Amino acid sequence: MDVDALIDQLDRHGHGLADTASAVGEHAAVPTCPGWDVRALLAHTGMVQRWASENVRNGQARPGDPAELHQAPEAGIVEWFREGHADLVAALTAAPGDLEAMTFLAGAGPARHFWARRQAHETTVHHADAAAAAGAVPEIDPVLALDGIGELLEGFYGRRGGKLRADPPITVRVAPFDFELSWTVQIGPESRTVTRDADGPVDCTLRGAAADLYLYLWNRSPAGPVEVDGDERATEVWRELARVRWG
Repeated sequence: MDVDALIDQLDRHGHGLADTASAVGEHAAVPTCPGWDVRALLAHTGMVQRWASENVRNGQARPGDPAELHQAPEAGIVEWFREGHADLVAALTAAPGDLEAMTFLAGAGPARHFWARRQAHETTVHHADAAAAAGAVPEIDPVLALDGIGELLEGFYGRRGGKLRADPPITVRVAPFDFELSWTVQIGPESRTVTRDADGPVDCTLRGAAADLYLYLWNRSPAGPVEVDGDERATEVWRELARVRWG
């Protein structure tokens, strides 16, 4: 997706998150984030968005700890979130195409695109969390979902490290039926290998609409509309160990 489209999606889902949070109340439990209520969700997302704005505006090479820099207020947290969200959208809209700023995923591309993409998906996933507190699922654009699957698999799980490992190894194919694109993830005892449109046998294939796969891979929904074909151990490993490190 291009930067303008990503900023549009960021703006849409940020408003959706705030509106849903306002409707359900800050003390509503968030079932997709055990132990969190809506206040904790807003505090986290608002903190990350303010940290992102600093990177976009200041081009920080070594930014500080966002949790220490951006504490949520005791009162008025929805408005606090809205203010930070609007500031992030404005910062990304005004940023030059040759922005120089820190990025943290391999193959991230230009910094402005990286931050628009990362914050679009950060906010969309947390909009889904807020919607879960209301017993709902937000509508997610299929192209955004496809882009988000790519960022998650190639960006986050294409890196070394992390707890998503399997011994013996497991190979999983992610195949959205609304696009002619798939990913194959080889999860080994030390790291993972992610390839696009790879042939060859796999232990398990996940099939579904891109939007359903997006939420499933972010551990924001049960299998539900996602078809799991093959070794169920692959889904158990994913559910237990797939956790994103975004710093």
